[in-house]
Amino acid sequence: MAEIGQIARKVRSKNAGPFWLTIDIFCGDRAAYDRIRLGLATEAVARAFHMPHDMIKRFEIADLNVVKFSLPRPSVQGTRADRDMHGAAWAVLVEEMDIP
Repeated sequence: MAEIGQIARKVRSKNAGPFWLTIDIFCGDRAAYDRIRLGLATEAVARAFHMPHDMIKRFEIADLNVVKFSLPRPSVQGTRADRDMHGAAWAVLVEEMDIP
């Protein structure tokens, strides 16, 4: 088992508008891409964010060795309940996930 952050070159999260977040996993090479693509289930990401897995969109971009997830923000950007205005802190939840 290894953390995604130890395998990937970079894990980044950001806003995808005021209602969505995007988490990008830049794998660096094909071996890391395949390991993360096959080892990281969308359901595991859903559990980490406490939401139904059908709310998460998954994109696998083989030409760039990137796995990407888009999901609804827990609160609208900029509202009083928003704890991360830019959406940058969410990447850590994925970065620390273990995969085989």
